[in-house]
Amino acid sequence: MLKSEGRTEQLLAGKRALITGSTSGIGLATARALYAEGAEVILNGFGDPDEIAALTKEMDAVHSSTNLLDPAAIEGMMGEIGPVDILINNAGMQYVSPVEDFPTDKWDAILALNLTAAFHTSRLAVPAMKEAGWGRIINTASAHSLTASPFKSAYNASKHGIVGFTKTIALELAQTGVTANCISPGYVWTSLIEGQIPDTMAARGLSREEVINDVLLAKQPTKKFVQPEEIGALAVFLCREEAGNVTGANWSIDGGWTAE
Repeated sequence: MLKSEGRTEQLLAGKRALITGSTSGIGLATARALYAEGAEVILNGFGDPDEIAALTKEMDAVHSSTNLLDPAAIEGMMGEIGPVDILINNAGMQYVSPVEDFPTDKWDAILALNLTAAFHTSRLAVPAMKEAGWGRIINTASAHSLTASPFKSAYNASKHGIVGFTKTIALELAQTGVTANCISPGYVWTSLIEGQIPDTMAARGLSREEVINDVLLAKQPTKKFVQPEEIGALAVFLCREEAGNVTGANWSIDGGWTAE
């Protein structure tokens, strides 16, 4: 927020934002950050109905439970919610397996959600953005968009792919007032990560501190988890008018992981 002559100005007042995968984790933090700056928020994702109801009340938001694995359902959702000024493609999934054993249905689902869904939401959002002469598309990639880890073939492929897709549409939209960028987090502190710690402690015979520093944060030189709120703040920056010439970029927020 900006303060001017004793009043607070909300940077995104009057803007409508769709954030996929926003009922928890990174997506939820991003939705809250955009809402705090005055954006009208449209949530998407699954979860406990009572918790989702509380979130919609908290942010005076609309919620869509659309399954993003289904292109027809995505088209229906985009038609129902109408034009958006800000599109955050954040929904994603992961599966770990050697390539020779990687289930083909898991490969198809990961590519469909992490990459193809962003294509469909973007292609449907762009016409109204171009007509308005303003828009922001932000895709959640990963440190794995810049490097790779074994046993994550589908995830690595999808995250490398989303960067290429983002660069392409950034070039196509360069003179329209619409920008497209990626945010590439390292390990982010979420309930999902926290829940893995006890099992890893038991499986490896390690202390909590050893699991955090030597396993989860082994590749992050800062030895600190990225906080979801940090990603939300970066998304807000990319939506600012001052970021109108920032497009086609992949923004690392990974504690130095990909600097090595």
